[in-house]
Amino acid sequence: MEFGLSSEQTLLQDSVNRFLAEQIPLDVVRKIATDDSSDAHCWSGLTDLGIPGLLISEANGGLGLSNLDAAVVSELLGYHVTPSPFISSAVIAPATMQAAGRGEDLLGSVATGEIRIGIAFAEGIAARNNAGLSADGGKLSGKSLFALDSQANYYLVSTNAQEIYLVDANAQGLSRSNLTTVDRTRSTCELTYDKVDALLISDDPEVFRVALDAGLVSLSADTLGASQCALDQAVTYAGQREQFNRVIASFQAVKHMCAEMAASLEPCRSMVWYAAHALEEIPQESTMMASHTKAHLSEVGQFVTRTATEVHGGMGFTDLVGLHYWFKRTGFNRQLLGSPELLRERAARIQGLAA
Repeated sequence: MEFGLSSEQTLLQDSVNRFLAEQIPLDVVRKIATDDSSDAHCWSGLTDLGIPGLLISEANGGLGLSNLDAAVVSELLGYHVTPSPFISSAVIAPATMQAAGRGEDLLGSVATGEIRIGIAFAEGIAARNNAGLSADGGKLSGKSLFALDSQANYYLVSTNAQEIYLVDANAQGLSRSNLTTVDRTRSTCELTYDKVDALLISDDPEVFRVALDAGLVSLSADTLGASQCALDQAVTYAGQREQFNRVIASFQAVKHMCAEMAASLEPCRSMVWYAAHALEEIPQESTMMASHTKAHLSEVGQFVTRTATEVHGGMGFTDLVGLHYWFKRTGFNRQLLGSPELLRERAARIQGLAA
């Protein structure tokens, strides 16, 4: 069986990669990360390419493409460490609303880039100290930690029972405070609710599962892209840096480091593609594959970006090279939407290996 990208997906890949390379270079990423600038410029350019509407059905004003298409784009966003709300607004939000059949009237505006929808699913994934929220008569009280996208117009919020509510960012009683994480290319915030009016999107845990699986696969692809770029930078540097009148790529120890990174990373692409394919075509395997893929990529990504930094030696820690942006991206992705340990436990329960 031959499994690969179609000609349309390859064209999408080339178009997005060209835009990111030309319009969102590392200098732009560095400015956003160091100055806490808005990522609106990046998102506007991606909107012109139709990226926000990738997973939104044509009936709701989007392109109606597949999760594999989203994985292709997500890998490129990770490769270029692009600041954007792609995971939240273009992946998890459409997956949630279309699975639930509610709130879809907003998706047309999401596809055109007029509004952004943030995600606050942490409380539905695992309990957190001094957080958690409750709903009473359509009003929310409590707190959500690490909500994605501090610039969003709306938020999809999960309770501990995996009920999902839609909240207007300007709703009375809602306050949000920016959080500083290791990855400054993504904005996160803390949401505090004081009897905030909210629209119930779903009280079905199955909808939460579908949305979470879509987010896990796209995050895996993002980590894959970031790791691939770190490996490419390490190989290029090793071929240029000289010691003792020889390029360091000729040293056996450096060869082994680069070969180990490549050998660890190469099978991950097939794993990500299969997981994305399973979301729509093999639903009975989708949750297991999404969980295993995110868990595995989290560990491989951390290994590759750390080893790539070691290949660079002392230069790897400097902002001039900027390798730390990719290192921090994979580190943040590792914990986002569930740690490897939590996701492997989730997969084990599905497979009947744990209670």
